Amino acid sequence: MARAATTTDAFNAVAEPRRREILDALAQQERGVGELAELLHVAQPVVSKHLKVLREVGLVEVRDDGRRRLYRTDARPLQEIHAWVGRYERLWEERFELIDELLDTLDDPPGTRPDQPPDPRGDRS
Repeated sequence: MARAATTTDAFNAVAEPRRREILDALAQQERGVGELAELLHVAQPVVSKHLKVLREVGLVEVRDDGRRRLYRTDARPLQEIHAWVGRYERLWEERFELIDELLDTLDDPPGTRPDQPPDPRGDRS
């Protein structure tokens, strides 16, 4: 089965865990390739490869600082991901609220809620 291209959009680019680590590191501050490689304990060519993908989809910007190239995140492409994930977040929040309500009813002793019949076995406290 063919792999999806990782350079087509931000969704594919952030599917790779190492790229998410790079984005996390760059969200804190601008960094050079060497600093990222040291921070993430990977070889510089690996970091460079991932930065190239992140640049191609617009998640990372680069600027020259003398002989160094510094990278920083550009959060604009993440807005699409954020909006998409937000739809699911609302869905899961609703489901968790229903689970919380169910769990609350299970905590109530039998016969203590108006909609709950008394325990037919009597009080066995």
